[in-house]
Amino acid sequence: MRERTRAFLAHPVFQRFVIGVILVNAGTLGLETFPAVVERYGTVLTVIDHIALYIFAAELIAKLYVDRAAFWRDPWNLFDTVIVAVAFASTTGGLSVLRALRILRVLRLLSVVPSLRRVVSALLRAMPGMSSIVVLLSLVLYVAAVMATKLYGQSAPNRFGSLPTSLFTLYQTMTGDDWGNIAREVMDRHPTAWIFFTIFILVCTFVVLNLFLAVVVSAMDEESAEERAAIEDTTAQQSQRILDELVELRKEIAELRGQVGAQPPKQGRRPSRAR
Repeated sequence: MRERTRAFLAHPVFQRFVIGVILVNAGTLGLETFPAVVERYGTVLTVIDHIALYIFAAELIAKLYVDRAAFWRDPWNLFDTVIVAVAFASTTGGLSVLRALRILRVLRLLSVVPSLRRVVSALLRAMPGMSSIVVLLSLVLYVAAVMATKLYGQSAPNRFGSLPTSLFTLYQTMTGDDWGNIAREVMDRHPTAWIFFTIFILVCTFVVLNLFLAVVVSAMDEESAEERAAIEDTTAQQSQRILDELVELRKEIAELRGQVGAQPPKQGRRPSRAR
């Protein structure tokens, strides 16, 4: 029974069914943001929402029955359990914050769709390398903020009047949000300020942020390589198992032939002489 349940959960048709339920549930949660739709179809949306939640809970119970203790060692199972638990808490609680957390059920797509699961795994794998880049970016922002406060604090106090204000302004500049007007505002009093902003944008945007991309891409390549290696290893094990079974079958056939060849031929009955 357990193996049948495992095969049912892993079947592509069931996986597509779960994805469809998640998408339908996401659509109903989005429709609940329209007061006119809620007023007319509120009961139907609530019923669909509860049905989807019960399907998710039944899936988790089936996985727990199949995997038993191994269920809790899989991070994706823990992720799904937290999402479903939060969803149950949001249906029983009356707080608007808890009801808003129901949309977290859409995140179950991360654990159901293999491509999304690979992306998330690659991002988690890239975290150690990204932490070093975050430290580097923080140092660049801090040094640039101190310099900007000293150089342009008096001429542009709204932008660089204090260290926190300078940090926010430079972060806005790094993201490319209205940085041209910020630079022109400073350049009205300091014509050479374009040098500072150009170097800062080049360092942050074209160097540091590209390092982020390089680390993530490298992690995704490693994730794909490990997945291919796992698939090849599984295929090799299956092939070896088939070869072993063929060898055993050949041995059994040879033994059967030997037994048949070793048996003495049967002698027929002699016809009786007529008296």
